[in-house]
Amino acid sequence: MAWSAPTAQPDGSATSPPVPTTGRETTTVSTPPQDQPLWRPNPARAAATTLVAFQAWAAEHHGAPAAPLAPVADDQQAAQRYADLHAWSTGDLDRFWTAITQWFDVRLATDHCTTVPVEILADATMPGARWFPGVRLNYAEHALRAAEDPANADRPAILHLDETTEQPAVLTWAELRRQVGSLAAALRARGIGPGDRVSAYLPNVPQAAVALLATAAVGAVWTSCAPDFGARSVLDRLQQIEPAVLFAIDGYHYGGKDHDRTEVVAELRRELPSLHTVVHVPLLGAPAPEGALNWDDLVADEVEPVFQMVPFDHPLWVLYSSGTTGLPKAIVQSQGGILLEHLKQAGLHLDLGPQDRFLWYTSTGWMMWNFLLAGLLVGSTIVTYDGSPGHPDTGALWSVAARTGATVLGTSAAYVIASRKAELHPGRDLDLSAVRCIGTTGSPLPPDGFRWIYDEVKQDVWLASVSGGTDVCSCFVGGVPTLPVYLGEIQAPCLGAAVESWDVQGHPHTDTVGELVVTKPIPSMPTGFWNDPEGTRYHDSYFDTYPGIWRHGDWITVTSRGTVVIHGRSDSTLNRQGVRMGSSDIYEVVERLPEIAESLVIGLEEPDGGYWMPLFVVLAPGAELNDDVIGRIRTSLRTELSPRHVPDEVIAVRGLPHTLTGKRIEVPVKRILSGTPLEQAVNPGSVDHIEHLRFFERLRLDRQA
Repeated sequence: MAWSAPTAQPDGSATSPPVPTTGRETTTVSTPPQDQPLWRPNPARAAATTLVAFQAWAAEHHGAPAAPLAPVADDQQAAQRYADLHAWSTGDLDRFWTAITQWFDVRLATDHCTTVPVEILADATMPGARWFPGVRLNYAEHALRAAEDPANADRPAILHLDETTEQPAVLTWAELRRQVGSLAAALRARGIGPGDRVSAYLPNVPQAAVALLATAAVGAVWTSCAPDFGARSVLDRLQQIEPAVLFAIDGYHYGGKDHDRTEVVAELRRELPSLHTVVHVPLLGAPAPEGALNWDDLVADEVEPVFQMVPFDHPLWVLYSSGTTGLPKAIVQSQGGILLEHLKQAGLHLDLGPQDRFLWYTSTGWMMWNFLLAGLLVGSTIVTYDGSPGHPDTGALWSVAARTGATVLGTSAAYVIASRKAELHPGRDLDLSAVRCIGTTGSPLPPDGFRWIYDEVKQDVWLASVSGGTDVCSCFVGGVPTLPVYLGEIQAPCLGAAVESWDVQGHPHTDTVGELVVTKPIPSMPTGFWNDPEGTRYHDSYFDTYPGIWRHGDWITVTSRGTVVIHGRSDSTLNRQGVRMGSSDIYEVVERLPEIAESLVIGLEEPDGGYWMPLFVVLAPGAELNDDVIGRIRTSLRTELSPRHVPDEVIAVRGLPHTLTGKRIEVPVKRILSGTPLEQAVNPGSVDHIEHLRFFERLRLDRQA
């Protein structure tokens, strides 16, 4: 199914007719009708994007559809231009990915010369696709390439803030390169080389970026866990890959408090017999424990980095699934695959370049931290923030963006909704003039979130809602700088991603909810899972429903104008009277009510053939669940969605369980309510508050009584 542009109306006008522009860079429509965009890029600004330049160049050199550099003022024409480019990018993978390597000047070495290889995709079979056989490269070399230009020596590569600092600390490109060179040499001196595993128990600080790049430089395999993970959660991950090195803090500052982690680190050292090197990073000023090396000593030397050339599919890092239903899946992604995918995503889809400051709120336990480093690949300054986005108040992250001059700001949909509920006015109260793009991910951004950003942050801002996964460390669908933004919709499938919505028979369709599938390989798809030699667990995770087709596990609608709506996880789908419904639609309506802080809806098939759909709500401070609130919940769902969306019961809970990266847990709750013992329904170490799950265990027993 090809991605299609908006259709013309019977009178010949475009589905989304252009709005006259002003002299500003962008133009918006305030609360437009559903077929009108919330925002559209100024034609001249769109024409100046890297995406447009890439398409014109690729048309000349690689057979991409021709696209003049002249500005495009018509929404339909802009959409058709992108649709044509996307169709080419997925229809001719060899030429598209060759174009990416050449456009971004990727340094690919073969056994005989340094040139672009003849063979790009040696085997397109999924799982098992083979990319760029016989090619060698190094991710870290490309991440540090901006430092090779003497003009960039004193320009910031990383700006860092935490809760205790007002102005950002600066790590220049020259200093970043020097520290990586010194640390890489220190790792080599301790016998670390290609294939060895290097682990980190660090927050989002510059030291983590330096350690990752030094690890990649020597060809070792990186993995990290955020320090809010407890010892059991960290061990569930690290014991699978048996690291030789651990970078670990003494503690961290979050939410206005110091959090000591010395005992956790001691337990990690005891329970990881593979460790032979521990590096102490003293964020709270504690001395190094016995046998640990000091960070400052390892980054003190003046050493030029040496980059180990490794095969294209050589492991770069191991990321982890949430692990809610067992041990976290240890997902292996390659140096070459991540390099190409992140260059494409950062350079074309986010339009990042040397002039940008790239901030995405994240922890080192979430794939968005790895993606944040993609800014370095295109010469951008990245902004790292170690702290709570809600301390000392909910507006903290907006303040970080203002103080660092961020041009591209990424956050979660949950934070946007929290900002709306807190009645923040960041656009009025802070200088966010530098912000040109706001990215959101983690869960679907509801329409109210779209409206709030344009009402309270900026009218002239590009909202790039994206969706992908840890599984590919990137986006399947996301932002396109040349396209308009529609209420509640993601702009388009990403280049090179053959995304479709399939029905239960495996047929593609539009304007109907279906399974998100990817029909052709993407370079950043896992090379496999760690300790899965036969590939069984990898196959069963993505390819057991549609042979040879990646099924991601999300409900998705691809609209007739080519935009995308994500409805939530398909494995927790609500199915009433044969109609499938996404839980995120219900959350968007319910959590708009001021009395509701958070909600969770579950659908259970009962033994007698019935269907029970309870809604669990966490009340805002001072609120109570009375008949009035319940009535407004039911009325809102009935009128804004449908009678099928109205729950059978509304039940107040003290709190809801989340993964360690903050995503609400639906499937384990459904399993517990269905009768599965808690210990079998979920891995306790993967949940933030296990006591919240025990409520559902008690509820199941009460219902059975």
